[in-house]
Amino acid sequence: MRARLPTSRAAFRIRFSIIDFVCAFTSPILALYIRDAYILTYNDASTVAIYWTLSVGFSLMAFLVFRIHDGMSRYFSVHDALDMVKAAGFSQLMTTVVLFTFTRLDGIPRSTPFIQAMILAVGLIATRAIAQAFDNGAKVTTDRNDVAHENIIIIGATHVSLLYVKLLEACSTGKRQVIAVLDGRPQSIGRSIAGFRVLATPHHLESVIEEFVVHGIHTNRVIIGDEADLLTGEELEEIKRACEQHEIKLDFVLQLIGLSELPPAPIETTREAEELLVPNFELPRYFKFKPFIDFFLALAMAIISSSFLIFSAGLALLDVGSPVLFWQQRIGQGGRRFMLQKFRTLRPPFNWRGDPVPEREKVSLVGKFLRQTRIDELPQLLNILVGDMALIGPRPLLPEDQPANPATRLMVRPGITGWAQVNGGKFLTPEEKDQYDEYYIRNASPWFDLCIIFMTLKVLFRFTAHSDHKVAAASVVGFGKTEYRPSTSTANHPTARTGKAHKLYPEIESPPVSSGMPNGSPSLVKNSDRKIRNLSR
Repeated sequence: MRARLPTSRAAFRIRFSIIDFVCAFTSPILALYIRDAYILTYNDASTVAIYWTLSVGFSLMAFLVFRIHDGMSRYFSVHDALDMVKAAGFSQLMTTVVLFTFTRLDGIPRSTPFIQAMILAVGLIATRAIAQAFDNGAKVTTDRNDVAHENIIIIGATHVSLLYVKLLEACSTGKRQVIAVLDGRPQSIGRSIAGFRVLATPHHLESVIEEFVVHGIHTNRVIIGDEADLLTGEELEEIKRACEQHEIKLDFVLQLIGLSELPPAPIETTREAEELLVPNFELPRYFKFKPFIDFFLALAMAIISSSFLIFSAGLALLDVGSPVLFWQQRIGQGGRRFMLQKFRTLRPPFNWRGDPVPEREKVSLVGKFLRQTRIDELPQLLNILVGDMALIGPRPLLPEDQPANPATRLMVRPGITGWAQVNGGKFLTPEEKDQYDEYYIRNASPWFDLCIIFMTLKVLFRFTAHSDHKVAAASVVGFGKTEYRPSTSTANHPTARTGKAHKLYPEIESPPVSSGMPNGSPSLVKNSDRKIRNLSR
């Protein structure tokens, strides 16, 4: 997966090369000429003009969508070639759909779009391949007859070895030379990696070194291509002995490029921590069917609201510019990280010069409206369709906002809305949210989800700054009311400092404390369900 770019560096740029223009402008005419030359007459000029205009327009659009001009010719790769094939196919597919819808391709041979797609793809790929060939041909060393300063033997025909050989070719041409590749798999002997033949197994390292000495080539370094499960302890000791005997330096590729120095991810390994992270209850059976329900509901909502989504995206584009979507890494089911999507509501934190933008200049009226109406959350329907999220569930939190023991909330997929959101939302501390979310996870059902949707609609149609708190204070669902007392963890919260929340809303929902709630307590669940049914009436 390609790395996501920060907002300030992800603005959409329109860039075309002269070669791309030439390919887009000439491919329709060439395709028509190859297929049927008779159409290129004065009588059919209008048909040709319509086809040519649509084809060129969709070709340029496809170039932008697939960003084929972003790649550099000198580093042209298979991935770039596939993007060009996709762009050519997409452009002709759109041309065919539009023409068939309005003219049923009258006057245009049916195979013309296919022929043009081939011409366009071949033209785009061929021009870049030629440019790459010229660029590579221009790379010459100062003296091709110079003997390499360092001769290297690579051990391990791995992907890492291949990349390192290419790195040597790019950075140390004529200075460092790979003279042999050894691999522990007998079936690899005689085959080639990056143009170098695998000569023998690592057991024969010493004989290979000595034979090269006979030919006048002295080995200066032995590099092991991978550290994980490549060599046994006995083989590694044998290689070290041979290198010490011949005074040859021994290295590992991962050490040379600095990857072995990365610190390991922090993992709790004590028995107490492992026991803490193990929930002591089973999920309701409803969660087995919930992903299918979420998928079809999200698909229906995406189709129904597609025009509204496009309109909202257009407003965001006009107001804050590209990119339209804002992404943020959150933690989902099982601790897996995913990219949560939203419509952008703030301008980039840095301008094109890299200078920070003042806070007052980031805020926009359109962005404020999108956030207050929760329209900025609609792109998360895509997260549901790909399996990252659900419609109802615990809201995904940032890594630093996770509660002390997030094991329960990470048992299920996070949701666009949830039990904590309709019972206080941002006015709750992380611990309080976790208690509400745990109650939902323990007692989830279709009826519970319907009630949460109903309460979410109440939040959506309240546009004041305290809408979440009003809904929380006015609802009696599942738990009795208690006087609101800000916890010590919210001492720095604006409402805790000013006391406004306590003054305006003296009572809010009191969720069940995990340690005090029996696992599946019949009386608690029964009272909660009864009050949920009363609310829905």
